[in-house]
Amino acid sequence: QVQLGESGGGLVQPGGSLRLSCVVSGRIFGAYTMGWYRQAQGKQRELVATITSGSRTNYADFVKGRFSISRDNAKNTVYLQMNSLKPDDTAVYYCNAATMGLAYWGQGTQVTVSS
Repeated sequence: QVQLGESGGGLVQPGGSLRLSCVVSGRIFGAYTMGWYRQAQGKQRELVATITSGSRTNYADFVKGRFSISRDNAKNTVYLQMNSLKPDDTAVYYCNAATMGLAYWGQGTQVTVSS
């Protein structure tokens, strides 16, 4: 079965940086899109960024210019580089993979931005 393993979350000061990683284990047949979502306490889950199998990216307006999504297909890994972090970025970040009408989710990693 397909499983997603996330890492890289933690506590960081405002203006700092973190790099999240998501490793896909198991087989996903065909092209698939990877994405990062986040959910802050008391709020709905929201899209952060996506990247297609052809490396076309899409970002939410609130992270443009600060975050960057990338993928390494040889390592079955997707990354989210987060720079200039703000307290409002505090949330649980979830990795997602989607193909053939199926969606796979990681368990999430906590990102806390605080001084």
